[in-house]
Amino acid sequence: MQQQCFVCGKKPEDLEDYAECAADAEMTVENYVAEEEGTYNPETGNFACTPCYIKIGMPSSPTGWIAP
Repeated sequence: MQQQCFVCGKKPEDLEDYAECAADAEMTVENYVAEEEGTYNPETGNFACTPCYIKIGMPSSPTGWIAP
């Protein structure tokens, strides 16, 4: 399944902050997003990258918010 920001369409490897965090954690950037990105939706592969999450108003819910 292709992972991408559902707003801008960027893939995890295109996002410098995810690539740096993944390298620090000694894991692939795809695994980093799947394990550490709170907006990641495992059913669709979508997430909201940091700039886009801010742009859409930083949605939240009591049970956690995930991308569509």
